[in-house]
Amino acid sequence: MGVVAVFVGILSWYALGSLQGLGVNLVIAFFVALALEPAVVWLVRHGWRRGAAAGVALLGSIIVIAVVLALFGNLFVQQLIQLVSNLPDVYATIQEWVEGQFGVVVPDSDDLIRQALEQWGDDVASGALAVGAGIVGGLFAASVILLVAYYLLAAGPKFRASICRWLTPNRQEEVLRMWEITQVKVSDFINTRIVLAALSTTFTFVFLLIMGTPYALPLAVFTGVVSQFVPTIGTYIGGALPVVVALAAQGIGYGLAVTAFIVGYQQVENLIFSPKVSARALEMNPAVSFVAVLAFGAVFGPLGAFLALPIAATIQAIGNTYMRRHELIDSHMLRDPDSHHEGHEGHEGHDRKKPGEPHDAPAG
Repeated sequence: MGVVAVFVGILSWYALGSLQGLGVNLVIAFFVALALEPAVVWLVRHGWRRGAAAGVALLGSIIVIAVVLALFGNLFVQQLIQLVSNLPDVYATIQEWVEGQFGVVVPDSDDLIRQALEQWGDDVASGALAVGAGIVGGLFAASVILLVAYYLLAAGPKFRASICRWLTPNRQEEVLRMWEITQVKVSDFINTRIVLAALSTTFTFVFLLIMGTPYALPLAVFTGVVSQFVPTIGTYIGGALPVVVALAAQGIGYGLAVTAFIVGYQQVENLIFSPKVSARALEMNPAVSFVAVLAFGAVFGPLGAFLALPIAATIQAIGNTYMRRHELIDSHMLRDPDSHHEGHEGHEGHDRKKPGEPHDAPAG
């Protein structure tokens, strides 16, 4: 029996390691279904069958994402081609300036390209094969996520009922309550991101239009969508493309102006827009949010990083629901001190009011 237990343990450990990718895809599919559940419920209330409503909601979201990627992917590729085509001229200008100022012989760009191909040609080939395999794996994972999400959306209440049949009535109530909390947090997160993306798009479009930057509307939409829906680095990616376009089409002055606007608007969004728009959502410490994004991104990949905030908010909401909270004691460690003058007067007044203390007692 001991030998059998060891082999069963080894097999279970190996199976869990092999199924890790599938488990991640199932978790992502579950949260995708939660995010699309309000749209499906709205369609069902207007007379749609549950399966058709689930298919339309899922297919509609895929079409919207595909259109956005097609529009901005094309713009990004065009700008990238333009930048790459201008690199030889930029390099030649830098080469002439360095040779004229310092008398240093800088190799030609053709020599650098030839040397790079000789040194890293094999690495580039193997990297291309790895990228191809990654694309195939990503398509398979996306298919699994979409299929499972569709089944969860199409089942809806039936799926929840099948789970609750294995639980006692008290446990059923707790599971359904946690399910509802998770649903609310995911919906609040998605709605918040959409509103903030719309605000960012509007203000960026007006600024780029005033500056006369080409492709103002697609650049503004790209900035708004990427800055809100790409975790952690979305702000930098979303702001980089309009800066590059301004640099390439209008010059360094316009590029710096667009950079200053992106940085300034980010501060306005963090201090004004985001707190007001997220008033219904659960407030979370910024450091906790940042660590949650990094942790879920390291474990579950980019989609895990995107879902980190609603998952963390759900965990915090469940903890607030089921964990007992106590009143705080009176301690100076739980509040910021007053200003120096007010604090001094407060101490003096407090000292004068101490019972049984002589009037000429020194201040504490």
